[in-house]
Amino acid sequence: VQLQASGGGLVQTGDSLRLSCAASGRTFSGGTMGWFRQAPGREREFVAAIRWNGGIAYYADSVKGRFTISRDKAKNTVDLQMNSLQPEDTAIYYCVAGEPALSATRSPTSYRHWGQGTQVTVSS
Repeated sequence: VQLQASGGGLVQTGDSLRLSCAASGRTFSGGTMGWFRQAPGREREFVAAIRWNGGIAYYADSVKGRFTISRDKAKNTVDLQMNSLQPEDTAIYYCVAGEPALSATRSPTSYRHWGQGTQVTVSS
């Protein structure tokens, strides 16, 4: 599976951005897709994930209520709508795909496939 992320950019505090990730190579027929992010000098952290079948979504506490993850099974894409962006959201955002156990949904080691990353910068 190859993952191609797009939609990053430079915005101001309070603005919105929508990230999109397209999966190709083979049809992603199950498992989970999601997003992690990494800011300079910090560890990679979980942002959001969605179960491909059923559409159950998971969010980090820091983004809950501001970010929404969704998937389009026909297009094999997953989007991350980010509202009320804050400077602390500045990071490289990575699209991921894998088959994590329920208890491991938020662990980066649970995901076999990673996209190249897209930069999101929020200015104050």
